[in-house]
Amino acid sequence: MPLEVAAPDLDGRLPAAVEVAAYRIAGEALTNVARHASASRTELTLDLAGDALTVRIADDGVGIAPDRQAGVGLVSLRERAAELGGRVEITCPEGGGTVVRARLPLRSPA
Repeated sequence: MPLEVAAPDLDGRLPAAVEVAAYRIAGEALTNVARHASASRTELTLDLAGDALTVRIADDGVGIAPDRQAGVGLVSLRERAAELGGRVEITCPEGGGTVVRARLPLRSPA
């Protein structure tokens, strides 16, 4: 599966918990693409802006059926982000594919 990666130099700039969560979220999302999407192209983008890291995985595959129940993998994505006070959005654009966008705050919620 071809994968394009776009990321700034993050060496040493992320709290350990954010780094682990981003790694696990990206890994699970890419596993889902490989298993279910029939994608010919996938993009992984990391963006560090303000007080948060955004992890975005987008593919050009078949998308997720609207009536499909979220499996363990999708639930775990949301749980990992929520543990840090973040969130995950999963969308299927009209043109096809799936986009997973996780926003992970760099500081713990007060």
